[in-house]
Amino acid sequence: MTDKKFDLVVFGATSFAGKIVCEYLIGEHLEPNLSWAMAARSESKLQTFRLGLGEKASEIPLIIADSFDASALTELCRQTHVVISTVGPFALYGDMLVKTCAETGTDYCDLTGEAQWVRRMFLAHGDAAKASGARLVNCCGFDSIPSDLGVKFLQQHAQLNFHNYCDKVRMRIKAVKGGASGGTIASAINIFKEAAINSDLRAELRDFYSLCPENHRNKAVQKDVHLEYDADFKSWVGPFIMAGVNTRVVLRSNALNETPYAEQFYYDEGTLTGDGAAGEKKAKRTARFSRMGPMLLAIPPIRAIITRFFLPKPGEGPSAEEQEAGFWDLRFMGTSIEGDKIWVKVSGDRDPGYGSSAKMLAQAGICLRRDVDKGDYGGGFWTPAAIFGDRLIERLQAYAGFTFELESIEPALVTLQGSPME
Repeated sequence: MTDKKFDLVVFGATSFAGKIVCEYLIGEHLEPNLSWAMAARSESKLQTFRLGLGEKASEIPLIIADSFDASALTELCRQTHVVISTVGPFALYGDMLVKTCAETGTDYCDLTGEAQWVRRMFLAHGDAAKASGARLVNCCGFDSIPSDLGVKFLQQHAQLNFHNYCDKVRMRIKAVKGGASGGTIASAINIFKEAAINSDLRAELRDFYSLCPENHRNKAVQKDVHLEYDADFKSWVGPFIMAGVNTRVVLRSNALNETPYAEQFYYDEGTLTGDGAAGEKKAKRTARFSRMGPMLLAIPPIRAIITRFFLPKPGEGPSAEEQEAGFWDLRFMGTSIEGDKIWVKVSGDRDPGYGSSAKMLAQAGICLRRDVDKGDYGGGFWTPAAIFGDRLIERLQAYAGFTFELESIEPALVTLQGSPME
């Protein structure tokens, strides 16, 4: 397929997340000489949305394609170098597009946080992607770009300062402000529905290495953070809802890297709740909610009531004002096998799930098209850190409201002939 019309096609352009991606591309970030189109299943909704974007969007081409229409998806892929998809839950609507991209050699990235679906896709279509040259990059939103690239950034500075990588890294949520979306909640609900009737899936969801290649050699004992005191951060720590996918993506990046961070690499995530009794109380409350929520959602009648009366529906989400007012602040701490320590900060503007994630996804798609040579990175399923690295870090800082900062380093004290030397 050499007669490509477009650099990018935004698939699911009329979805809640898709609209924000398109608004970003047509308004906030005008990438020079970028040819792109909007795709969705409803022509009338696409035309109405384009009209609402104003005169500057009047020439953006529209493509009509349904998630379950193989011929329409093949025609879509024939026209573009990269597809960026916002159509979730991906486990329900994403299979055929991934299959088509893998078979036609079309590059692809998405917003999914559904680890079980990512595994299913690379097991089913990994060989086809390698044969066709398609590069497919999942988890290009808040789950899991900040975590994955944050670890990459930390490890680069560890190598620069200590001439070695850290074999243990922890990420802690310092602060976050943003609204929930019906689409994200629908994806999470679907995972609980699948797991409730599938014991193999429940076992897979307990496997920290479920996204790693079969030949990986990492045997480090990983853990979920529930409730603990972190002396390095001087704070109590509770669970983080996205740790389940982020941890698996970071571990896959380590396994995919030509030079792993460490053969036995450990990583976890948690939420800082503060020092003292108040911090401990908040961490315990967060831990209780983390345990009880999945248990309740696994029971069909309770899940139906919660979904119907208490949660936003697909297509609903934070307002433009809420997106603008949102922000997030992540802190990473790494320790080398020699005892060196390093702290970095990764932060962003906008609410993490939508305002910020839309910018991440758009820049990931542009980076895949313009910055990553197919001769250096061949076909297959990649993670953001493994394929983008510094290229995307630079883009996110320049165009997506990100900051990556080295906060401090603490070299280990080593003993040489009885004398401590730094």
